[in-house]
Amino acid sequence: MAFRMGLLGKKIGMTQVFSAEGERVPVTAIATGPCVVIAKRTADNDSYTAIQLGFIEKKATRVNKAEAGHFAKGKVAPQQVVREIRLPEADAAKYEVGQIIKPEEVFTKGNCVDVVGQSKGKGYQGVMKRHNLGGFRATHGTHEFFRHGGSIGCRMTPGRVHKGKRMSGHMGDERVTVQSLEVFDILTEESVVLIRGSVPGGKNGYVLLQNAVKRVAYKRKRSDVVEEKSKNPMKASKAGAGSAKKK
Repeated sequence: MAFRMGLLGKKIGMTQVFSAEGERVPVTAIATGPCVVIAKRTADNDSYTAIQLGFIEKKATRVNKAEAGHFAKGKVAPQQVVREIRLPEADAAKYEVGQIIKPEEVFTKGNCVDVVGQSKGKGYQGVMKRHNLGGFRATHGTHEFFRHGGSIGCRMTPGRVHKGKRMSGHMGDERVTVQSLEVFDILTEESVVLIRGSVPGGKNGYVLLQNAVKRVAYKRKRSDVVEEKSKNPMKASKAGAGSAKKK
């Protein structure tokens, strides 16, 4: 299991910004705090080490007695979203109960993060939309059988439908993780993190941002082309015009 620090956030929406090289970048704005440490898990008491984070305060009248006692033990206000983040013992020791963590303390501009969210629900869908199946030919001889999934059985042997068969059913509304997204910028005053690209879920959805497992620094695709355009914008525009004429 990869132990890495992260924060809870709320997806505000998408917009576009311009980089220093003039590249137009689609970004997702995520309000990431401040997050408060509600409790800590230690190896002696819980057999593992972790910190429990809370995000967005809510009214005390909207919590039950068990939740109210838990928040009172940590001497923090009731929180709307609560998640645990597993950390090594040395990293968990850096945080104390009641401490407020800001995004600039966890993330670095230009580094990569993994974003976990709940995808948009699509309801009950057929095999063509859910699994991208091709369907049947809409030609002569095919009647009322255009978007079906086809045969699902194997006759007498094994006499059942195989597990994992791609069929129609509920689509979306599931936990999705997108890895190695760039932290394009951090707005410290607003506690907003701009993530390059899209993240799971719709607007006002809650997400979990964690430092990436596979990659530390973000590497842009076709970065050589972007750098060439930024150095010689006139040359790049003439080359594009020449290729258009040849076509």
